Amino acid sequence: AVKTIGVGFMFAPNHHSAMKHAAPVRRELVVRTLFNLLGPLTNPAGAPNQVMGVFSRELTGTLARVLQALGSRHVLVVNAEEGLDEISLASPTYVAELKDGHVSEYELEPGLFGLPQVDASDMVVKGKDEAVEMLLAALENRHPGATAIVALNAGAAIYVSGRAASLMDGVAQAQRAISSMAARDVLEHYRRFSQS
Repeated sequence: AVKTIGVGFMFAPNHHSAMKHAAPVRRELVVRTLFNLLGPLTNPAGAPNQVMGVFSRELTGTLARVLQALGSRHVLVVNAEEGLDEISLASPTYVAELKDGHVSEYELEPGLFGLPQVDASDMVVKGKDEAVEMLLAALENRHPGATAIVALNAGAAIYVSGRAASLMDGVAQAQRAISSMAARDVLEHYRRFSQS
């Protein structure tokens, strides 16, 4: 899918035998453990550039330095103040950025990007069907809050990929891809490809 469409999904247990054995234990535990961090750190694609969300602000700098030691080139490790493991439009997001061999740590304020502030409770979904509907609504510009969150986080990925000079530019590129329906078309192409 990645070579054909430019997008793919890698289920960790299919690529790491140790993760396959850890998965049942992880599901039974109600607390976060080291296994919540190992998946992104042992990325089977060997991606040198990535956005990694973590469940604790205290881990952002440490994990950026671990990824640096593992050979990563450009990474954003993020944690939103309300506990989300992504960049938020509801509260400040703490970021550790590895770029050009250096790690810098800073906060992103929700209003920085000119996007609407989004209440995290408006993004809650119950189950797979609601999640799919929320994603489609975001990519079809039918849910302004979801569209903004997707544009912000996709923009971060575009930025670390090297296709944008800044996070702001990455967000603008993501917004154009959503507005033109190009992002929705890629999702549809991926859906058809994965079902064939």
